[in-house]
Amino acid sequence: MKRQPVLVGVTGGIGSGKSTVCAMLAELGCELFEADRIARELQLKDPGVIEGIRNLFGDDIYFLDGSGNLQIDRKRIAEVVFSDRSKLEALAVLIHPKVFDAFSNTVDRCAREGVKILVKEAAILFESGRDGDLDRIIVVAANRETRLQRAMAKGMGCREDILKRMQAQWPQERLIERADYVIFNDGSLEELRAQTEEVFRKISSFAESACNS
Repeated sequence: MKRQPVLVGVTGGIGSGKSTVCAMLAELGCELFEADRIARELQLKDPGVIEGIRNLFGDDIYFLDGSGNLQIDRKRIAEVVFSDRSKLEALAVLIHPKVFDAFSNTVDRCAREGVKILVKEAAILFESGRDGDLDRIIVVAANRETRLQRAMAKGMGCREDILKRMQAQWPQERLIERADYVIFNDGSLEELRAQTEEVFRKISSFAESACNS
């Protein structure tokens, strides 16, 4: 009999380190669904999404790179949506249902393949309204200045741009209130790994209980 995997959401504000935590969970044997990566792919591959984005931001939001491949001006989109909430909401309506369909397909595949734990990484897990579909939620947290420095080091914009993105996201305190587990990423990579492994053990125990019930 097919059994649905335990569904675990991982979220956190910009610069928190949620992608690093997800990579560690994947190394520990979890299947990983990267909602933000799927959303980016849809913006370049799905005709309906492409048309909708052009309607929202103008035809020149897309361009061809030196190899003739379609690209999108993500910096410009970020500048617009983090200053205009209506554009942010319109973009979400365009993309989120398709990301959820992709996640549902992944859940079905994991059930067929006997995967025990499926991790969904999503920057706006609660905002999308899909957190109720998950069994457990991990929030990765870090202090504001650390998050700012990490985001700038990754080339995600200047300090002012990143602050705007932070302000558009849920406050970290609100995320923590909704979490089943919180991983604090203010220390070393070794400390982060130790916390992640501890949370993984707890989720594995939960998965075993669910399997035997």
